Amino acid sequence: MKQEQIILGIETSCDETAAAVIKNGTDILSNVVASQIESHKRFGGVVPEIASRHHVEQITLVIEEALQQANITYEDIDAIAVTEGPGLVGALLIGVNAAKAIAFAHGIPLVGVHHIAGHIYANRLIREIQYPALSLVVSGGHTELVLLKESGSFQVIGETRDDAAGEAYDKVARTLNLPYPGGPHIDRLAHEGTPSIKLPRAWLEGSYDFSFSGLKSAVINTLHNAEQRGEEIKPENLAASFQQSVIEVLVTKTISAVKEYDVKQLLLAGGVAANKGLRAALTEAFKEVPGVELIIPPLSLCTDNAAMIGAAGSILFEKGKQSNLALNGNPGLDIEAF
Repeated sequence: MKQEQIILGIETSCDETAAAVIKNGTDILSNVVASQIESHKRFGGVVPEIASRHHVEQITLVIEEALQQANITYEDIDAIAVTEGPGLVGALLIGVNAAKAIAFAHGIPLVGVHHIAGHIYANRLIREIQYPALSLVVSGGHTELVLLKESGSFQVIGETRDDAAGEAYDKVARTLNLPYPGGPHIDRLAHEGTPSIKLPRAWLEGSYDFSFSGLKSAVINTLHNAEQRGEEIKPENLAASFQQSVIEVLVTKTISAVKEYDVKQLLLAGGVAANKGLRAALTEAFKEVPGVELIIPPLSLCTDNAAMIGAAGSILFEKGKQSNLALNGNPGLDIEAF
């Protein structure tokens, strides 16, 4: 009788072509990522058509590399987990169709996975999740507080009303003439400056929702007004002030939600989870929150990857949630209805 569960994870929601092999939902046997950053950098953001073309070129190679590194064949795989949505529809379709082709050809069960569920369950690759748990999801397209009452259950208690945090980072970086992706460059600059410029915080009292559009506009206006007056603003000070404003709101709301919902763990998730300032601020804040464990994934599991899709797919597979060959890319997939 087979004792191990082997999941092949596939992720193509945006501009990373990724495949991974996960054992028993928690052990990474391989995790291969082909990045497209260099191709999109000159455009200042992801171009969907170019992303799709790169996925077509890379998907077979990446899957083969993942199997080779894990030293397995298709006969060893119990299920294929693939990102169903949300994401760029053209990009999603490449991964979904590759997964369906393999599932059909080899008679392997198929599991569609929500991209954000994947980011959340990347934490499972660090430590097994204890419920109830709360996840702070911070990425280019999402800023959410998601409550997990039990395994595979998601309740969004707070979300962005306009720009996600990562989107605001990229737009501010563009204003400062920093290369794409802007988040890491803002983070680096912020550590070289001082938060000496007064910028707004959108608290949205009475809710756990977020708003960063006004902050982004304030940064742009601050720069333009200084230019009109012939004054020079140090980019590192503006970056530090912007980052402090974002992090203060994220951390304050998260701590409040952790206490209200009496959770056992806080799971940091998403691409902006790689931000050193955010990681440090949460670590410091949670020293004052006894009884709640803070889990922060390593940098390799914060950005888009397929190991997280395999980890989330493992839970769904164990629950008997499988997809059929009618599975399609769904850019508007709702995590609560998932």
